[in-house]
Amino acid sequence: MKDPETVLESLRPAEFDSKNADFPNAPVGWTPDDARAIAAAENLNLTDVHWEVIRALQEYFARNEDENFHGRKLHDGLEEKFHSQGGIKFLYTIFPQGPVAQGCRLAGVEPPASAVDLGYGSVM
Repeated sequence: MKDPETVLESLRPAEFDSKNADFPNAPVGWTPDDARAIAAAENLNLTDVHWEVIRALQEYFARNEDENFHGRKLHDGLEEKFHSQGGIKFLYTIFPQGPVAQGCRLAGVEPPASAVDLGYGSVM
């Protein structure tokens, strides 16, 4: 029988960063300070709910790293997870640039292509 630590280790993403114990699914090299710096540059004050979304996004990407997925699936997952707080509408109030696109930037993961609007803010 395997010891519990060996079992837990096998369940962690291959690129788990042990320095981020509060963020077990964080990409290697990502730190909460990275999220704070991005948030400050985007005039965003991180709250407990922001951190909860960041953890949820990191977990989602860790669990689905080998799958091709569409941003809609991620959007729907956030809607369901945060339904009791108002779902996606609520998340847009705390992530004004979009809970998927802005949330992924803060979480250190690559947002799905469908989540980023390259024309946003252009003055052409």
